[in-house]
Amino acid sequence: MKNKINLAIAVILVFGFCGCSTVQKANRAEQLQAEVDSLNRTIEQLQKTKESELDELERAKKDLEDRLSNELLEYKAKLKMTEEGLMVTFLAEVFFDSGKAEMRSKAEPTLVKVASVLNDKVAEYAIVIQGHTDNEPIKYSSWKSNWELASARALAVVHFFIDECSIDPLRLSAVSYGEYKPVDTNDTEEGRQNNRRVEIIIKKKSAE
Repeated sequence: MKNKINLAIAVILVFGFCGCSTVQKANRAEQLQAEVDSLNRTIEQLQKTKESELDELERAKKDLEDRLSNELLEYKAKLKMTEEGLMVTFLAEVFFDSGKAEMRSKAEPTLVKVASVLNDKVAEYAIVIQGHTDNEPIKYSSWKSNWELASARALAVVHFFIDECSIDPLRLSAVSYGEYKPVDTNDTEEGRQNNRRVEIIIKKKSAE
């Protein structure tokens, strides 16, 4: 990016000299150089901000790995850095009964562990809760479709974070993808299980 800006300024300098007096050329060159210097400072500051952000998210990732060591082994929870930010993934069965959106009591200690990191290590970051299902049609529950089920589950996590963990509501949002963002095949039970999930994303500030 820096090289592209410098190249663009160089081109402007060349064309700016045409038809100008010596004094005008000098003044224009000084002005353009000042603009280049200002842009370079902005680029350097953005780079430092990005590096600091990644450091904070990496520290949060390490802390979550320590706190969720049992869940990562026993419940197939996952931690991954993505373009959006740091993603924590839980199988829906860890939090909810089949076809339900009421939080299981055994899920609460796990979410409390996550919330402790959200409130401590990354207190200035936005958080998105994403709900996902497999592609099996709704048959034995009152949900209209998988959209509603995934949405209700994401909102259940949001409300738990607000009501039980004192996370600022302004940081939180809920998104439903229903069955339309699978991470595995829906042709096997294991694949469908992997697709039924809740994702908690600590958003990169640059991705907001």
